[in-house]
Amino acid sequence: MTSLGTRLALHLVTDDRLAWDRLLAVVDAAAGAGVDVVQLRAKTVTARELLRQARAMSDVIDRRCLLLINDRVDVAVAAREEGARVDGVHLGQGDLPPQTARRLLGAHAVIGWTANTAEHRAAAGSLLQGTVDYLGVGVIRPTSTKPDHPPALGVDGFAAFAAGTPLPCVAIGGVGLDDVAPLRAAGAAGIAVVSAICGAEDPAAAARGLRGAADAPTPSEAAVAR
Repeated sequence: MTSLGTRLALHLVTDDRLAWDRLLAVVDAAAGAGVDVVQLRAKTVTARELLRQARAMSDVIDRRCLLLINDRVDVAVAAREEGARVDGVHLGQGDLPPQTARRLLGAHAVIGWTANTAEHRAAAGSLLQGTVDYLGVGVIRPTSTKPDHPPALGVDGFAAFAAGTPLPCVAIGGVGLDDVAPLRAAGAAGIAVVSAICGAEDPAAAARGLRGAADAPTPSEAAVAR
């Protein structure tokens, strides 16, 4: 299991509704503005096309942040074999099991797993320590980027979920700038956004704003500091 620390704080999940050149420009701007993780998510392309995208995105990111591939462990393995810097995967409940991904990608890969029910949380808890690095928990609010999403948890629902697991929980789904502080106070190790950066007129400014909000101390952290 890799040691992530603050590298979980801000995730950008790519929006495959954007034109490819625009998406690369958004990722370049966000990586320069301080996102910790870029997750390449492209649900409708072939494995070969996703491999091409992974190589190109690795070049654009140029080690400024982590690059994860959504769902496709095979593409992550292939991209690594071709010399791309791919740091791991984010898996859904219907993808390869996390323990298989860990075996294929190695001890230092970053592996995230989507979880939004008590059953998912229990399944994560049954894994050997070090199999999963974080849970992606949501959706927080309804979102157009995933029309088949489960019922929205809201901040309170996220807090209840996160309190039941020792694994870091990253909040995703309809998260905007104003949600960051409440989610951090609710126990979020990080936040993941799509539209808040991909849909912004100035993606770098949007990423900087989210970065600042993610880094701000929560009330409990401020109290400890005093």
